[in-house]
Amino acid sequence: MRILGLDIGDKRIGLAVSDELGMTAQGSGTLERTNELQLDLQKLIAIIQEKGITKLVVGLPKNMNGTLGMQAQKVQDFVACLTEQCPVEVVYWDERLTTVAAHRALLEGDTSRRKRKKVVDQIAAVMILQAYLDSIK
Repeated sequence: MRILGLDIGDKRIGLAVSDELGMTAQGSGTLERTNELQLDLQKLIAIIQEKGITKLVVGLPKNMNGTLGMQAQKVQDFVACLTEQCPVEVVYWDERLTTVAAHRALLEGDTSRRKRKKVVDQIAAVMILQAYLDSIK
């Protein structure tokens, strides 16, 4: 069973994939979003099929008080469109502060601003997926 972790943003989607045993999450790149929903969905569906994904762990951007805001609704709407075309189990995972933690980790690693921009969403997806994997052990 392989699991795909997603950090869905307006400009990019960070990707992370579990190993076959479901123990570790590895970064799997970043998809640049287009202005065409269908094109974004097709790219993601191709990845799901290519990697044999059976479950998605999707970062849900909750407000600090635990409520769902407009960005969380955008993520849920995107995932609803995705699962209409590619039925797969979905688990939403509280992603509060994962992007901040990803930025911090990259800063501590002395990563340049340009490189951080390219990988921060992928690192956030890894953090989301790894937290989920750790919770089910």
